Amino acid sequence: MAGVAANTNRYTEVERKFDVLESTVSPSFDGLALVARIERTPSHTLDAVYYDTPGRDLAGRRITLRRRTGGSDEGWHLKLPAGQGARTEVRMPLGTAADEVPDELRDVVLAIVRDRPLVPVARITTNRAVDYLYDVDGAVIAEFCDDAVNAWAQGDDGEQRWREWEIELAEGIGDDGADLLDRLGNRLLDAGAEPAEHGSKLARVLAGAPQTADESKAKARARDPLHRAVAEQVEQLLVWDRAVREDAHDSVHQMRVATRKIRSLLQSAKDAFGVSDGSPNAWILDELRALAAVLGGARDAEVLAERYEHALDGLPAELVRGPVRERLVEGARRQYAAGLRRALLAMRSPRYFRLLDGLDSLLAAGPPAHRDTDAVTVDAAYKRVRKAAKVAAKAAAADRNEALHRIRKGAKRLRYTAAATGADKVSDRAKTVQTLLGDHQDSVVSRNHLSRQAAAAHAAGEDTFTYGLLYQLEDDLARRSHEQLDEALKKLRKAVRRKR
Repeated sequence: MAGVAANTNRYTEVERKFDVLESTVSPSFDGLALVARIERTPSHTLDAVYYDTPGRDLAGRRITLRRRTGGSDEGWHLKLPAGQGARTEVRMPLGTAADEVPDELRDVVLAIVRDRPLVPVARITTNRAVDYLYDVDGAVIAEFCDDAVNAWAQGDDGEQRWREWEIELAEGIGDDGADLLDRLGNRLLDAGAEPAEHGSKLARVLAGAPQTADESKAKARARDPLHRAVAEQVEQLLVWDRAVREDAHDSVHQMRVATRKIRSLLQSAKDAFGVSDGSPNAWILDELRALAAVLGGARDAEVLAERYEHALDGLPAELVRGPVRERLVEGARRQYAAGLRRALLAMRSPRYFRLLDGLDSLLAAGPPAHRDTDAVTVDAAYKRVRKAAKVAAKAAAADRNEALHRIRKGAKRLRYTAAATGADKVSDRAKTVQTLLGDHQDSVVSRNHLSRQAAAAHAAGEDTFTYGLLYQLEDDLARRSHEQLDEALKKLRKAVRRKR
């Protein structure tokens, strides 16, 4: 798949770390029904050099990148947050270059690293003893690691030494994983350990480092709900960026949604964010629009492929005539692959990096302390919806689809703004309008595509009956969505009035 390196391997790591004194006696797992046998391996030494940007951008997002020698899994390891107590680990072989980060791993975090260098920030040597815990079927269910650690931060001549314990579940442990971790962790606590103060060895080594840009941004955005909402969506953009590079299902859609949310929130209060027309940062809105457009090529094709596959699967076999599935489903999938390649090229460009830098600068600047972010921005966003609805009501038939699409765009901005400022009912009603008109717009796009494909099929001498049937189904969907619009707009108007 596009964006996935063939020589990388991914693992889900579920573990808990514990701080422990040098003199603490190792824990006992005797009496646990889930543990039938324990096998201790000889201790071995792991030597790891950790890499980050000079500003420690990876560490600021709890991401670690290291080159480790020693042990059964020596190589390059990139660890990414994957939920409570879990991380995704991407591994690569050591290779021949001892100090050059592989391009495949750099690309995974490129939206964070951008064109900044990756340099050594710490070295950690671990003397590790491992106990493998087996169940009654003879399968490994967990590893207990007893680590004696020596560490050095780059630029600091002082050596840090400590001991820590770690319980890690075996790969593939199912729904009982949390309960198993609790039981095993309790044995470590009973032996005198305490939950680790830091989430990783690197975090402990760098604990005394100067405040990062991310930490200063967090303080600024906490003061204002709209800035906080923008910051959250920027973080989501970075998360979905990684998923797009992996070609994960629905990732292009979700990255595009985050991009559009950011733009809508910035537009809802242009002056406060410093992106009003003519301001030095106005270009950010244009770049967000351009990014959404690039992602849109792959996303639209992905929607069409899924839409037609579902529709064709729902039809009796005798109504699916000719190579319609090849044209509609497989053709859309090919368009998706081409669109994804274009999106990835854009996501590896200096232009994309400068957009991300610009968003960072907006958040670091922080909001004006005096601004009222409550009803003013919600009312302004609603006025756009109301105006668009009046225009649509008077639009000629040829212009109606575009007029309805403008209502949808306004409802989307209102939804995000209302959610950011705590107007939940307004946000819910705006979402209903957006969803109805989203279905309508998808139908418009699909009908146009069906018309083109039917013409191509006809020119090739193929049966076009199924294209007409699908077109009628799409037309029926658009009509139903339009019929429900007036009632949805009335409920939205009432919600806005109550908010006042």
